[in-house]
Amino acid sequence: MRYIIIGAGAVGGSIGGRLYESGHDVVLVARGAHAAALRRNGLRLRTPEATLTLPVPVAAGPEEVVPQSDDVLVLAVKTQDAVPALDAWAPYAESAGDPPVLCAQNGVAGEQLALRRFARVYGACVWLPSEHLEPGLVSASCAPLTGVLHLGRYPEAAPDDVLPQIAADLEASRFAAPVVPDVLRWKYGKLLLNLVNAVEALCGPVEDEATRDLARRAREEGEAVLAAAGIAHAGAEEQAAARAGRMEMRPLAGEGPEARGGGSSWQSLRRGLGSIEADYLNGEIVLLGRQHGVPTPVNETLRRAANAFAREGRAPGSTTAEKLNTRISQLI
Repeated sequence: MRYIIIGAGAVGGSIGGRLYESGHDVVLVARGAHAAALRRNGLRLRTPEATLTLPVPVAAGPEEVVPQSDDVLVLAVKTQDAVPALDAWAPYAESAGDPPVLCAQNGVAGEQLALRRFARVYGACVWLPSEHLEPGLVSASCAPLTGVLHLGRYPEAAPDDVLPQIAADLEASRFAAPVVPDVLRWKYGKLLLNLVNAVEALCGPVEDEATRDLARRAREEGEAVLAAAGIAHAGAEEQAAARAGRMEMRPLAGEGPEARGGGSSWQSLRRGLGSIEADYLNGEIVLLGRQHGVPTPVNETLRRAANAFAREGRAPGSTTAEKLNTRISQLI
């Protein structure tokens, strides 16, 4: 089984690097300076134990690595980039007999986007603290396991014979990968916790009372929306128990505990990518709120502000919770 990692950034690079390290057939899909660095020097995967240099094969797209029926396409781009990636790979996958797609993304929209184009779709609830800020380099900050990936068929169905094999390969590559019948329940639970991503990106570390309060209000809005929509979700305690004893944040090899910068949304602003995933995190709560008549001024403000920061190239952490609260009050 070959793994084609579509999006070799923080999450994709960590998954692909660990799979390759454990002896699996892997291709990383990347472009630009990152692809050039990967081709030139291999993937540098920095972990708490060591910095690995892995000569993983690299491709720019499906024209360079035509998928086969026994491949697994791992969609690891951020959700705002999913449609062009899926559209690029779908014609080649159709010709190859429809290999499955595993959506390793935050939010809950990627699986449905994939299902419009691919016959077999799996979801993954991704707990994998990692960073990609420099071409050719990915940092994965947890040990003893690199991450926990709850896997499931989308839409919910009994797993086929491929999904357990994916889980076994991941389990042999420093991940916990339980196969669950309700992967979206896990992903909705993670979505609630990811609502803080915009707060961190806009205000910096969520450490003081004002930013913690803002994050709490965003999460409470999310909980109210999911309740109104009748959507079940894994609770924070259940998710914490799934990670306990398996993964904890540790200093990267050769660095102090302060080395890690921030989460995925913070990294998007730090790299000046021009886009951010807020439409599929805070925006998912806004969408459901509009559909079910639940006001969501906190998440709407965070969504708008995060998108404006990305468009304007503003640095992460360059506003305050107090300024955002003023904008929230204008929507109430």
